[in-house]
Amino acid sequence: MGSTHFSRELRLLTPSHFENVFSNAIPAVSPFLTLLGKSNQCEHPRLGITVSKKNVRKAHDRNRLKRLIRESFRLNQHELPHIDIVVVVKRGLDEQSNEEIFRLLSKLWKKLAKRCDTSSSSQ
Repeated sequence: MGSTHFSRELRLLTPSHFENVFSNAIPAVSPFLTLLGKSNQCEHPRLGITVSKKNVRKAHDRNRLKRLIRESFRLNQHELPHIDIVVVVKRGLDEQSNEEIFRLLSKLWKKLAKRCDTSSSSQ
């Protein structure tokens, strides 16, 4: 097992990185989260997170959700293919417990990895 850090190269940093994923992405959807994935040219997956004030009002809730998403990604990154992922938080996620959020993310990482693997093999 490789290292489980979350360094700068594992992040989507610029608006163009996000726009690239939003165009023609493969979705993994739940009532509280949408994960969008698109293959990249890197040797590792990369993560971007969007949490709008409209969906999560309080800053400390937005920060908690982003921390949980990053931690879950950090622990699951070695099971993911080489894709760029944008996590879009929907209304109501801030009302879930940390355990429920981790469980949901774990399920969605697997779902997205499976969908991205099948789409890249069919091309």
